[in-house]
Amino acid sequence: MPGSFSPGKLLIYIGLLLIFIGGFIHYFGGALAWFGRLPGDIRVERENFRFYFPITSMLFISLILNIIIRIISFFTK
Repeated sequence: MPGSFSPGKLLIYIGLLLIFIGGFIHYFGGALAWFGRLPGDIRVERENFRFYFPITSMLFISLILNIIIRIISFFTK
């Protein structure tokens, strides 16, 4: 039925995406060592204080998720 929402399909897609991401992190975790240390991430470390605000890393994640959502919406129409 066109235009109907299927929560079951959505859960399957989310599960497959999580399996893919988990496998990638498990097997290629060393390749992601640069993440969180991008230029623009704010890091303040003092003797008894540590503050970390990953501005650039979160913008990168937002960009990647936006591209993925646009690709999915392109193929579902």
